[in-house]
Amino acid sequence: MQSFPYQMLREIYEQPAALRRTFDLYLEGKSLKPEFVKVFSGWPVLTGEILIAGSGSSLHSGLAAKIFLEDLCGFDVAVEYSCEYTYRGDVQQHDRNVIVVSQSGETTDALSALREAHRRGFRTMAITNATSSPMAHEADVSMPLAAGVEKAIPATKSFTCQVAVLYMLALYEAVGLGRMDAATLAEHIAALRTVPDQIAGQLEAWQEQMAGLARDKYKSASSFLFLGRGIHYAIAREGALKVKESSYVHAEGYPTGELKHGPNAMVDENVPLVVLATVDPALEGSVVRYKRTLQLLRDMKIQGAKVIALANVGDKEVGDLASDCIYVQPISEYLLPMTEVVPLQLFAYFMGLEHGVNVDRLRNISKVVLDREFVR
Repeated sequence: MQSFPYQMLREIYEQPAALRRTFDLYLEGKSLKPEFVKVFSGWPVLTGEILIAGSGSSLHSGLAAKIFLEDLCGFDVAVEYSCEYTYRGDVQQHDRNVIVVSQSGETTDALSALREAHRRGFRTMAITNATSSPMAHEADVSMPLAAGVEKAIPATKSFTCQVAVLYMLALYEAVGLGRMDAATLAEHIAALRTVPDQIAGQLEAWQEQMAGLARDKYKSASSFLFLGRGIHYAIAREGALKVKESSYVHAEGYPTGELKHGPNAMVDENVPLVVLATVDPALEGSVVRYKRTLQLLRDMKIQGAKVIALANVGDKEVGDLASDCIYVQPISEYLLPMTEVVPLQLFAYFMGLEHGVNVDRLRNISKVVLDREFVR
């Protein structure tokens, strides 16, 4: 049995089991559980508009959800920081459903966003890993996770479970809207159920590779720029956050196309790029985005940039263009965030160790951000 020197590494390895437990809450074979359908029938999205509020990793799961809720359901989805939503005043008067995402369910910013949505008379949903939390009790509808206790400050298994729950919500809404029939739903669920095995089957190879990259090539980097297109932009943001909080090395996440609109001025031998270049060949939009990313990689090779790329297993073209390439088993575009984020978590973990950081207990950060005068 593998030993884990830190809870963060243990929790990265617990992600397959956490996802399976979370699936069991909502899925029955290749369909949605009837009790799940019954609960959410009381949360109709009458106007087709949804706002997702979150902070940190929870905001990034919302950015991923924006893509599949819009693509699969046709909704108009906005994503906003919880702390910003609370103080927007009454400028957003049109009716919309509000989803507040929080690992703990008691973070002050998330709670205040939920209560602000109630004040405006909006229908609310809480997605949290704590079923007894204030958020879970105060929301009109609660979608719990089954990630289990997460002791390390950096969110890992709670993040992948958030993405999974939001994806299952999108499947429910797509069926209810008549945009997905039972056969297509079964195909989506069958693919979703393969995610835990895909992660488990690649973990050891990812761990070995990321430990080597952090130790031998990128320990001295002063900053990283993470790049992703479409749904992968959310994972670029999440990967950058993990590096920042776990190693105290600066990192930022951008849409890939934004690199040449300013950030490229920073790129040199001490500022590598991390480029998400995975692709779903069955999705036309994904192929288009992939081709544009290949062109950027060609440009960056000419420029002499150091590039860590994530690519599909067997993708020699990306491998030839990048300084280092991490391979991910092919899967649906909408499921890739749950797999491709894992090697980035591991990279952040090993960067933290190389910089002497206790990755479980980070400076200036607590697991739950509370204002005791506010929480009741």
